[in-house]
Amino acid sequence: MLVVNRFRVPESEAASFRADLETARATLADRPGYLNGTIGRNLDEPALWVLTTTWEHVGAYRRALSSYDVKLYAVPLLGRALDEPSAYEPVEPGTDLNVQASRSLG
Repeated sequence: MLVVNRFRVPESEAASFRADLETARATLADRPGYLNGTIGRNLDEPALWVLTTTWEHVGAYRRALSSYDVKLYAVPLLGRALDEPSAYEPVEPGTDLNVQASRSLG
């Protein structure tokens, strides 16, 4: 599972934001199911930053978000992400993709 969090950060906050983003990534990396993560800054629009993380499965990511350290060191920063969907499934040759469908409550 891929998680893509994008941020818009004023230049005046870039240095402190980068440090907070590195702390958030390191905190997430300590959680079970974390595979890797990358921090990036847009070449054309330097106010745009991205944190991408890869997880074994959606459950591992959701459990990571509920851990005390992640709530303390990552969630406040993740709350600054642009309001857009952030969870993606990897698309590999021959894999079945998730299908959006209504779920029965019954």
